[in-house]
Amino acid sequence: MSHPLITYRDATPADGAVLGGIARATFIDTFGTLYRLEDMATFLQQGSDEAYAAELADPDISVRFALTGGAPIGFCKVSSLKLPAPDPAPDAMELRQLYIYKPWQGLGLADVLTEWAKDHARQRGAPELWLSVFTENPRARRFYARHGFEEVAPYHFMVGDQADEDILCRARL
Repeated sequence: MSHPLITYRDATPADGAVLGGIARATFIDTFGTLYRLEDMATFLQQGSDEAYAAELADPDISVRFALTGGAPIGFCKVSSLKLPAPDPAPDAMELRQLYIYKPWQGLGLADVLTEWAKDHARQRGAPELWLSVFTENPRARRFYARHGFEEVAPYHFMVGDQADEDILCRARL
């Protein structure tokens, strides 16, 4: 489902600050109350504008923005598999981030971006796509299940010194 006021484009290395800004703001907005300030600060420093620009310069990483009025309001990032997935298929890929500002959630952007991630992985020859999702995020878990992701194994997602209980999920392509 596509919304008439939303457009999409691929990110370039010049978009590091935009990507970093969306990632940090949406992470804080969604999860900010769960962490000590020191843990959140450590996590956010790892996602600096420079770090995101370096990722965007890496040919292994692809990012698609959702925009309204030319302003990015969300994104999806895919790469080769980095998660410690149990028994992954050769050439498996990973949906690393799918973040959308809250005012634009529920309009179908996440559906479009997730389908883009799956199509992109297929085009790169991946037989499956992995991701991790926070166990205490039932909305995201239902969303990914609707998109064919099966919950496979527990995973500790680190935010500073705090280990969150995530679940590794796989969609066979």
